[in-house]
Parts: sequence; C-alpha cells; structure tokens
Amino acid sequence: MPIAEINGQKIAYDDTESDGPALIFSHGFLMDRTMFDAQVDFFSGDYRCITWDERGFGDTPAQAPFTYWDSADDVIALMDHLGLDQAVLLGMSQGGFLSLRAGLRYPERVKALVLIDSGTHVDPPEVLAGYDQLMSHWMSDAPLGEVGRSVATLIINEPELMQKWISIWESRDRYGLKHPAQTLLTRDAIDDRVSEITCPVLMVHGEEDQAIPIESAEVLSQRLPDCRGLIRVPGAAHAANMTHPGVVNPGILEFLQGLD
Repeated sequence: MPIAEINGQKIAYDDTESDGPALIFSHGFLMDRTMFDAQVDFFSGDYRCITWDERGFGDTPAQAPFTYWDSADDVIALMDHLGLDQAVLLGMSQGGFLSLRAGLRYPERVKALVLIDSGTHVDPPEVLAGYDQLMSHWMSDAPLGEVGRSVATLIINEPELMQKWISIWESRDRYGLKHPAQTLLTRDAIDDRVSEITCPVLMVHGEEDQAIPIESAEVLSQRLPDCRGLIRVPGAAHAANMTHPGVVNPGILEFLQGLD
C-alpha cells in the first residue's frame, strides 16, 4: 500500500499503473478505497485506476478539522504526486462532494465527473440532527448493534455486503470519525454554482437510495451544463456501484468511451 505525503496528510492509495486514461475513485462516508474493487477489476484493462482513502477513513488518518474543499485539494495533490495532468473523477456520495469541488476549483484538471449517489445539496436541519445523534452513538463505547445494521441497510441493503462492512466498522477506531463527521454535517451547499461545472458529467443513482433520493439526482441532471445521462439502478440503495456493478460498470464505460 503506497502512501502519498501531501497537504500535511499521509494519504493511502492504490494505483494499477495500467495504460490508458486515469480514473480516480473517491469513496463515500464510512467506506474506504476497497468499495471500488468491482470497478477496478472491470476497468483496469483499459484505464489506469487509482483508489484512495480520504481523511479519516481506511488507512488515512484525520488529525485536524477539514472541509470537502480540503479533500478536493487532496485529490488534485494526489494527481500531482502521480504525475497526472488530468483525470476522470468518480465519486460516491461524499466522494462526489469532493469531486464536484475539485471540478469547480481545478476545472483544467478534471476531464469529467461520474457522480454515484451524490449531489450538490446540504441536508435539512432535521436530517442533520438525526445524523448528529447517530454519530454520537457511533463514537461512543456502546456496541454498534441496531445502529450499525440501520446504517448498513441505508448504504448497502445487501445482506452479505452489509455484514462485511459492519465487521469492518466494528474493528476500527470509531472515535476517528470525529473530524470526518463534522465535515459531513457542516458542509457548504454548492447548488448555486452548478452552472460552473462545465465538464462532462454522468450521474449514477440507486432507485432505492434513501440517503440521497433519486429525485434530487433528476433535478441536478437537468441543471448541469453537460450532463450526459442519469443511470437509474433498480433495487440499489446508496452504494449502487457495490451492489449492482453489472448495471453500473457498463454504463460508466459507455460514458468514458464517448469522451473526447
């Protein structure tokens, strides 16, 4: 597992070093770079696939407060570390939050965006309050129990994968979520800047996503200047790429093949 020392962080990442255009995959909250294993297996023959652990997840610690703008700086600094002038950024949920911000701050570096169950919005106060309570329990000494199962259902909703990730969460230092949770709960809205995102965008969204309902993706797809499609994934919850790669991967491939 290589480590990139960038922006005062030690960022863990994997790089297939394959020939072809670069794809950088950014994971969702509570997940890590391994959530894209099915995509790396599928695309690495024709594309250079890079996955990384964002601050506070997997093998990358978060030792101070940060924002998704900082995470956007991280992904661009990782590109610099790897000698990449440009890449397609593929982000699931919070990975999409940071990828959108990278597209706004560094438009010349982002060839295209793939947003998987993500968006530009912030959650309403009552939803944020619920997430705050959930995170307080998560960072306590109490067993995850029903809270862990509820979160796994929200994100994955596939029994075998749910149990796998519950086991991963229980094995980690749950208090390490302090800074990432604050980042998620206090993120800024970028709805008013959608018109500035001029690169090609593909949206992928689970039809059963309860964390970010597909209706918000439908609205965003109409507002983006160069949205080239919304792939609706029947039966998928919040991590459509993990549970339904047979639908998601070919759709992303068609989008990538259509880029200039």
